[in-house]
Amino acid sequence: MEIIPGIGVEQARIGEPRSDVEARIGAPVHGPGGRKAVYDTTPGLVIAYTPDDRVELVEIGYAGDGGEEVFFDGVQLTFRFLEEVVADLEAKGHEYTPSDIGYDFRAGFAVWSMGSRWALDLDPNADEDDERAVSEGVSVGPYEYFVGA
Repeated sequence: MEIIPGIGVEQARIGEPRSDVEARIGAPVHGPGGRKAVYDTTPGLVIAYTPDDRVELVEIGYAGDGGEEVFFDGVQLTFRFLEEVVADLEAKGHEYTPSDIGYDFRAGFAVWSMGSRWALDLDPNADEDDERAVSEGVSVGPYEYFVGA
């Protein structure tokens, strides 16, 4: 799945009405009508809505184990080591700021890890003490959303 920085993904775009999203991808499997809704897509989407039911933020999780992952500008963003993702994006000129769980990119997205995967998931030669973070998800929205500007 390809992200559109600051806008979302093809299935859900910032500012779009919930009814349009659900007409396209179906009803959520968790959180129908709520502020956040989880959709059974591949990879999975979690969409945050404003009080007037418009898309505020699009989050895409990793698929892992050979499933469809998330991409931008030719870079695989999910199910890779987080530092490698950031290095590849930085080499392409994408500016970022670190956050408590990952990195916020000025283009309008964030990559992050919640620590639910470990280095052994990607590197069979890693040991159990390997602290490399695995990129588990991408959030797409305006840069200001992430940095509180």
